[in-house]
Amino acid sequence: MTAPELLKALRAGKRAYGSLIVSDSPRWPAAVAKIGLDFVFIDTEHIALDRSVLSWMCQTYAGLGLAPIVRIPAPDPYQACMALDGGAAGVVAPYVETVEQVKALCGAVKLRPIKGRRLQRALEGTEQLEPGLSEYQRSNNSDNLLVINIESRPAIENLDALLSVEGVDVALIGPHDLSCSLGIPEAYEDPRFEEAVLSIIRKARSHDVAAGLHSWMGLQRELAWARAGLNFLIHSADIIAMREALGDELAELRRQLGDHPAAAGGGADNI
Repeated sequence: MTAPELLKALRAGKRAYGSLIVSDSPRWPAAVAKIGLDFVFIDTEHIALDRSVLSWMCQTYAGLGLAPIVRIPAPDPYQACMALDGGAAGVVAPYVETVEQVKALCGAVKLRPIKGRRLQRALEGTEQLEPGLSEYQRSNNSDNLLVINIESRPAIENLDALLSVEGVDVALIGPHDLSCSLGIPEAYEDPRFEEAVLSIIRKARSHDVAAGLHSWMGLQRELAWARAGLNFLIHSADIIAMREALGDELAELRRQLGDHPAAAGGGADNI
């Protein structure tokens, strides 16, 4: 989907499918475009990507009809503007917990390029922007998506207020950090984690905001969450798919040839 198509689908309550893309190989976008994704998720919080590489990835995927959604390193409005300037169709702000953060991010994503005191007064409702400027902002920012990462107990406790800020398009659950904030790190089968996920999905959809989650914890659980209202699905990652598919094929090759399997490395996917 293009950015306007993605935003229109989400606002209509339809599901959109994406995946985390880690590789910045020039050969990768053409292969990814054949998978059938609606958007790509590019993470600059946990993945080391410099600004020029990020812009190249955004422009390339957008040119192939896949909306590039970029997670910035912090819930910083200036970093949000930088990602959009580079070609992002939408911004994911990590670890959002306060209404003040959401309003500042809305200003960056929906009211570019105004910054500083004029933007602050506009967000507070104490200054009316000129009609020409307002129309310019609307026409230049109408397709930008604002995604707030809900990944902590304080965010859940404040969720109704966060979702009530005009301009939020998606509430995206961050499973790893959420499980840690709940005091049950990586215990994704714990009923407390499940209830937290379902409560976020229910509240987001009740506010007419799309509900998202980055899932690598099994297809059946992802299906159950989607049936509960999840409609911004970030499924797995290119690096996870490569590891699992290649690992399975090599294991089968060794098994049929009677060779001992290679020792597997450990480590969790905290993305």
